Amino acid sequence: MIRWRRGEVRQLLPSWPGVALSLVAVDTAPGEGVDPGGTGGAGADRGHAPAGGEGAATTCRALAYTDLVGTPRVGDTVLLNTGALDMGLGTGGYALVVAVPDRLPADRERPGHLVKARYTPLQATVLGADEQGSPHHGVLRSADGVDGMPVVVADLHSALPAVVAGVRAERPDARIVNVMLDGGALPAAFSQLVGVLREEGLIAGCVTTGQAFGGDLEAVTPHSGLLAARHVMGADVAVVCQGPGNLGTGTPWGFSGVSGGEAVNAAAVLGGRPVASLRVSEADPRERHRGVSHHSLTAYGRVALARADVVVPVLPGAFGERVRAQARTLGPRHTLVEVGVGGLEEAILALPVKVSTMGRGLDEDRAAFLSAAAAGRHAAALL
Repeated sequence: MIRWRRGEVRQLLPSWPGVALSLVAVDTAPGEGVDPGGTGGAGADRGHAPAGGEGAATTCRALAYTDLVGTPRVGDTVLLNTGALDMGLGTGGYALVVAVPDRLPADRERPGHLVKARYTPLQATVLGADEQGSPHHGVLRSADGVDGMPVVVADLHSALPAVVAGVRAERPDARIVNVMLDGGALPAAFSQLVGVLREEGLIAGCVTTGQAFGGDLEAVTPHSGLLAARHVMGADVAVVCQGPGNLGTGTPWGFSGVSGGEAVNAAAVLGGRPVASLRVSEADPRERHRGVSHHSLTAYGRVALARADVVVPVLPGAFGERVRAQARTLGPRHTLVEVGVGGLEEAILALPVKVSTMGRGLDEDRAAFLSAAAAGRHAAALL
């Protein structure tokens, strides 16, 4: 289940808050890595081992979450999990530092009793906004709704900056909070988008929910996350999405984005205004994601039991008509709202981050980002 390796840090790489990147020489000789099963079966390390290099080492980029394992230095021995890297996962293009065994970080006494990534070797104890020891406990104990706050729900984390651009194109002073679900990356620090958007003042912060951790606030559920966004962080608009990365199997129900439908339900039961952002693509090679993705059609069409405003971007030509036709299948359950996209491309280009989804930028898959930005524009109109 875990592909263990031992390596040595050779070079420190540009990093960002909460994350330290380094170039690590990984020993790929049979039996030389850390093999918890005692089989020594790691010798043919696909993705790492140089040709004909028994006993040789090669290098890879390694990512360390500094709050969990400390900050590696050049010369440190590190224990690595190389599973996602070996599989070639797009958002998993790093070996993950599990420990710096010869230089463990000092104990840091922090308040909090919420355990996230529970019963894994790297479970983290955090202070939940909604737990008894929190200064916000009293507010959240009595809070029972979000006062009609627009809640934009999106499938992919990559939609976040475009949604923000759409909100700010109409309401530049709106206070936006990201509520991060746990279907993708669990550590919020993995998201450079959240870091830059927060630093530039485009979002007020991030609330991590479920097993996700490391946000400006921690919450137990998406429900308490929305309440914290509204009543603690003062959000005018919440944007709910997974962390970077998502899980899909090519089956109707085996994808982590079903949580989008559940987020619609959470927003509605708390008295919010659910705004469903459609996952749209004009460039994805997989037919199930062309036009309106089956992820959106399933999450909103079958999982969401509450009514939402489903934002249908007004896109030109035959592709635009395809999107409208697919969205119409959601009409019996939801309110379809057609939203123009004029000016939204400029708003996206003005962002301090370069948007990308599934490895495609704005030029390669314009519809994906315009659809998300249209949802943000509609949420702003509800304020």
